[in-house]
Amino acid sequence: MAEPTVKRPAPQGASSQRVSWQDRGRSYLHHHRQVAAESLRRLRTAPLNSLMTLLVMAIALSLPGLLYVGLSNAQSLSHQWQGEGQISLYLQPGLDSAAGEDLAQQLRANAQVETLSYLSPDDALAEFQQFSGFGEALDQLQANPLPAVILVTPSPEYRRQPALEQLRQLLGSVDGVAEAQSDQAWVARLNQIIALGERITGLLAVLLATAVVLVVGNTIRLEIENRREEILVVKLVGGTDAFVRRPFLYSGFCYGLFSGVLAWGLILAGLWLLSEPVGALVSLYEGSFAPAGFGPLPGLVLVFISALMGVLGAWIAVVRHLHAIEPR
Repeated sequence: MAEPTVKRPAPQGASSQRVSWQDRGRSYLHHHRQVAAESLRRLRTAPLNSLMTLLVMAIALSLPGLLYVGLSNAQSLSHQWQGEGQISLYLQPGLDSAAGEDLAQQLRANAQVETLSYLSPDDALAEFQQFSGFGEALDQLQANPLPAVILVTPSPEYRRQPALEQLRQLLGSVDGVAEAQSDQAWVARLNQIIALGERITGLLAVLLATAVVLVVGNTIRLEIENRREEILVVKLVGGTDAFVRRPFLYSGFCYGLFSGVLAWGLILAGLWLLSEPVGALVSLYEGSFAPAGFGPLPGLVLVFISALMGVLGAWIAVVRHLHAIEPR
């Protein structure tokens, strides 16, 4: 006679532990969603105060963004101009056209020169009348004050400093040349101005980022003070520090996120307002330069950094003021 089989219950330890961790995870995520929704609701309960705070932060964030776009366009423009490296040779005023053309022919045979064009005094005056807009005023002149000009485009190996400067000095010492000027001189000055602007923009960005962190920190500090009694009750029933500070971190995140989006919109609005005069200015210069805008990638980076600064400001405020609120 076979012995009856006895069904033994399966061990429940691993299953109960697995269910426990799943419940904890669901509860953790549920609390995060609840806290995030509560933070948004608190922003809506005081719309005017929230909007003023967000606008202050957005203006502080948009200023470095506009400077960044301006410097990027200036740097692109300077790189485009650096490609030519043209030298202008102003001839002696008493030099006649035949002598000027002979001098240009001699310089054209120089291996350091790629292309060369000769402008007689009449050609120079006609070009100046065309591009200056003073045609009627110049017609009143009894004599042509402009000298003949030879425009020299150096070979590629002589278009960068210091080789370009050496070539300019060499051509300037040729008989019949009164003065030699390189268009790279003012481009070099422009590069120095751009480098200074980058330093100023970086310093301004750091200062305004610090201001944004302080604004968020002060806003969260006021929120902590307004919710002091609620915090005391939560701590009395055993709420941990992480549980207590979580809503304030979400509030800082919301301030940073929305102010970043507003700053992005302000930058785009500012570029739109400036697009017409900038386009009119660029049209005065013959070239293919197209001003760059503030694309999606810089905008997303701005929003991300703004959200981080919001969380950082909230964290600083929570660390400083939350420990002072303890039940007695």
